[in-house]
Amino acid sequence: MAREYPLERYRNFGIMAHIDAGKTTCTERILYYTGKSHKIGEVHEGAATMDWMEQEQERGITITSAATTTFWFRTEDGKTPHGPYGDTPEEARFRLNIIDTPGHVDFTIEVERSLAVLDGAVAVLDANAGVEPQTETVWRQADRYKVPRIVFVNKMDKIGADFFNCVQMIKDRTGATPAPIQIPIGAEDQFEGIVDLITLREWVWKGDDLGASWVVQDVREELREKAEEMRAELVELAVEQDDEAMEAYLEGNEPDNWTLRKLIRKGTLSMAFVPVLAGSAFKNKGVQPLLNAVIDYLPGPLDVPAYMGFSPDDPNEERNIARHPSDDDPFAALAFKIMNDPFVGSLTFTRIYSGTLKKGESVLNSTKGKRERIGRMMMMHSNNREEIEEAFAGDIIALAGLKETTTGDTLCDPKAPVVLETMTFPDPVIEIAVEPKTKADQEKMAAALARLAAEDPSFRVETDLE
Repeated sequence: MAREYPLERYRNFGIMAHIDAGKTTCTERILYYTGKSHKIGEVHEGAATMDWMEQEQERGITITSAATTTFWFRTEDGKTPHGPYGDTPEEARFRLNIIDTPGHVDFTIEVERSLAVLDGAVAVLDANAGVEPQTETVWRQADRYKVPRIVFVNKMDKIGADFFNCVQMIKDRTGATPAPIQIPIGAEDQFEGIVDLITLREWVWKGDDLGASWVVQDVREELREKAEEMRAELVELAVEQDDEAMEAYLEGNEPDNWTLRKLIRKGTLSMAFVPVLAGSAFKNKGVQPLLNAVIDYLPGPLDVPAYMGFSPDDPNEERNIARHPSDDDPFAALAFKIMNDPFVGSLTFTRIYSGTLKKGESVLNSTKGKRERIGRMMMMHSNNREEIEEAFAGDIIALAGLKETTTGDTLCDPKAPVVLETMTFPDPVIEIAVEPKTKADQEKMAAALARLAAEDPSFRVETDLE
């Protein structure tokens, strides 16, 4: 089976935020508009597709990070591709692997695990609350893993929504340089859409088709001055990324729209600044331009440096083995999450960094020095799955039935052993004792606890014989 999408057409990214910023709703809308979900799931109804554990649906929060694969082509009218990526939807389509991470402080370890395998991230802010404590925590984690990101100021329809205050808070609280590439049209119940500062055109959502269509028009008079002023600031920030562009700019030549997008991409990838967008996922406004921004500005596997690992036999763990994002390099992958599926059993979520993997192959778990046989391989869409025969560099897939592999383990070609990552997990801070009701339940309880420990490395189980 040949590779369907070239590597430059991949975007592996996470959606991260403080609890209640609307992260899962954003993901739901992305799945709806990219055609992966035929019905919009609302978090408050307990129907969100990314929240598939019963506890998540009851509480309306995301506990585990579900990974899902979906597709999008860059468009300005919702029908035809726009930009240098291709003329037909098939040619222009990108493959998006999305990880929805929890925003609750209790589940920080989940975010930590996800960031290790992402290339980029979308940070979602609540337009009223701005940068909240957990936003800062997640931001620091993303800094540590050098994950470039864009910001989506969500809930622009909420009472007290203030886009410009959020932009200021990004500067004050995270130390990053915000670069608004949009400004909102109105706020609270007057929120209509956004002004794209690159094209100086409005995107307005009016219909009752759940936000699937919108109108692109000239900027209204009362916003024109503000939009032009902010565009000039954006251009100044962008041309600093490139000496030639800077020289041309100083000679009075402004970059055209696509050059400007390229410069913004360069600044985002080098983490010189963070593009900021606006919208309301719940009101179905602003999600499609966010998807365009994911394609335009977030890194693909080829934009990040080669993954450096070390030999399993090296006691000093010197990272001198490179694995490049290429199907021709030896196979190397990282297991970043174990989940128990009621139908398939244990699922190991895996990010492939290099090489290819076929069903039935035998691979080495270099972290533990054990062999694993690849049984079923699946492309995950939150809680639905699609069986596949082969996976390639850049893919995020789920493997069923691995016996020895736990979170943070490296799977690799037995002929080219490498350890990619040693994930460090914090020590538990709370201790509780549990005992089975009857002697007969002892084995069942031990098995259930062992499963939980395999899923969550920050969860430890000990037997106290006293």
